[in-house]
Amino acid sequence: MAQSGYGKILLFDDFCGPELPVEVTLAYAAAGNAAPRIGPFKVTGDLAESDTGVVNVDGKVNGWARISGNNEDGKGVAIGTGTVFSPSLNGPLAIETRVEMAALTTRSIFIGFTDANADDVAEPQTATGTTMSPVASDYCGFVLDSQLTDSADWHAVFRGGDVTASTTSTDLDLDEDATAAESQVLRVEIDTNGTARWYIDGKLKKTQTGAVSTTVVQAAIVGCWGTTTTAANMDVDYIAVEANRDWTV
Repeated sequence: MAQSGYGKILLFDDFCGPELPVEVTLAYAAAGNAAPRIGPFKVTGDLAESDTGVVNVDGKVNGWARISGNNEDGKGVAIGTGTVFSPSLNGPLAIETRVEMAALTTRSIFIGFTDANADDVAEPQTATGTTMSPVASDYCGFVLDSQLTDSADWHAVFRGGDVTASTTSTDLDLDEDATAAESQVLRVEIDTNGTARWYIDGKLKKTQTGAVSTTVVQAAIVGCWGTTTTAANMDVDYIAVEANRDWTV
């Protein structure tokens, strides 16, 4: 197969400009309609709701986007890619983002890779108490969920590879708290053999062999979902997604 110098795929947005307003009454099923976009990423979720969408945060240096989730359990919004990345063909894969939350209550956060990023995107994994419940068939990323007993800690979740992850949250807890109104840099990497790594503020927190399938095609997403009748949100400084081009197709 012919190749060129464009072997590296890099998607990046620091949210200094374009935004997707809340309450986008877009009928996804209508002919010709597609998911709205912000920079190189698409926005999925319950975008027809009046409190849901993505907006710029004026006056916050660097440029930040606010993902405004929904005031219903399991409803929210994600910024991400299509399901276009295969670990074995495009790896190593990486997603990195810097996030900040005004509060840690009434919200569920997922940052990483998943094989499901439909227009009405759902959480790849839900959580209650100390129990993690898979939703998507293949994923790898960070979860912070106010419904967990340890509701302020980041958890390393994965599914689909040779290793079966525990469904007990204490086995997946990274012992790294999020703090309201303070930013953190989160990074997930997946190698061509399915090994995954989780970094927080540049420090390696976990390495897991056989975390995901090497052949299932995945999307990179940063998402926020509500858990109660109070709307949830999360501020995002930037999102970077890295992969390698597969020249064999």
